[in-house]
Amino acid sequence: MSAMSQTNGAANGRSFVIDDLKKGTFLLDREALVSQDVLRHEMKNVFAKCWIYVGHASELKKPGDFHTRRVAGRPVIFARDAKGEVRCFLNTCRHRGALICTERNGNRRRFNCVYHGWIYNNTGELARVPGDEAYTEAFDTSGLGMKTPARFEAYKDFWFMNLDPEAQNLHDYLGEAKGYIDLIVDQSPSGQMQVISGTQEYDVNANWKLMVENSVDDYHLPSTHSTWLNYMANSGVKVEPPKDATLVLPTKGLAIDLGNGHFTTDNINFRGRPVAAWIPIYGEDAKPEMAAIREELVQRLGPERAKRVCDTNRNLVIFPNLVINDGSSVTIRTFYPDGVDKMQVTAWALGTAEESEPARARRLDAFLTFYGPGGFATPDDVEALELVQQGLANWEDDRWSEMSRGMGRENEQLNSDEHHLRTFWRHWNKMMTETNGAAGEGK
Repeated sequence: MSAMSQTNGAANGRSFVIDDLKKGTFLLDREALVSQDVLRHEMKNVFAKCWIYVGHASELKKPGDFHTRRVAGRPVIFARDAKGEVRCFLNTCRHRGALICTERNGNRRRFNCVYHGWIYNNTGELARVPGDEAYTEAFDTSGLGMKTPARFEAYKDFWFMNLDPEAQNLHDYLGEAKGYIDLIVDQSPSGQMQVISGTQEYDVNANWKLMVENSVDDYHLPSTHSTWLNYMANSGVKVEPPKDATLVLPTKGLAIDLGNGHFTTDNINFRGRPVAAWIPIYGEDAKPEMAAIREELVQRLGPERAKRVCDTNRNLVIFPNLVINDGSSVTIRTFYPDGVDKMQVTAWALGTAEESEPARARRLDAFLTFYGPGGFATPDDVEALELVQQGLANWEDDRWSEMSRGMGRENEQLNSDEHHLRTFWRHWNKMMTETNGAAGEGK
């Protein structure tokens, strides 16, 4: 088959996976990671139809606060209006299409387009048009307010937008993933989590879907992050894997399909958690406060739920491009394609509203040590993903990625298997081909 006919095939709804449950084989067509035509169809079939993360309500503390950002490649204004309501506007002037707001963040009652000076209230209405006497009586400003996404909804202060007016509501879309968001929010006595001031932004020269895989791929940890594992071991943290030959990590974990393309790892903690799982890196002085945090969780949530919050880690993916890592810290990470072989990544740290200054310092140190752009994990991951993209230059002669690890396990899927990666690719393939897709693993 010629390269041209392969590219056209992507537009005709063909499948990108070979998914044979009987043989225990799952193969991914690498064209999905290199084709411009695939990217165009993703913007139409995936990003224009799914719920896409916009921001957390805690980023907008006061009426008038706003952040401008790109959400799935679209410029938006994420704002709290004069009435205190959280809003999302398309950052495009209704006059000639310029960005209305060019500031990254701030506090504004009104947004002023720098091109011709059209002014909009932070509730969305068009407030003033310079020289409006030049228009006829048919000029109606009431219909020229800032446009909003078709849908804008929140769950536990996590705000999402959807460009499809016919999309199911956010609550149903999240489905079983809500329970894993709840485990994060339960860290806070008041149920109030806060994005900690500061944003990480970096580019990766790789296809955006590789970041989805990497975010939940525990199989790569011993090889890619050996420096971090050595650092942990030298700091007194037990990181030696058990003798069970099926495991490659110090503790056992699961990979769980949550429906709608969402999935998570669910691991017994070994690397410490600022929410009440002490390790030597935190220092002896941290023990009393962390013991008090754990006791509060037990009293409020009960022993079983408190143990889940304190002693287990999760890497949660909300399809298509939101990752919430609840591990050695809580990280919100989103990313979108800036071309078929480049993505833009944005990440924030999340903490409880009540935590003390020392507790916040422990959380941020854990966040930056592992997840930060200069930390142990992220530079390794970026390099690995870019090496993958470089290797994909041979895709026409080496067509298939092998992703069958763990397909023989019918009763439970381990976090070091590739079950959750297959969960993503099955749902992505279903949306791209606009068919009912393949049945879920083991169903």
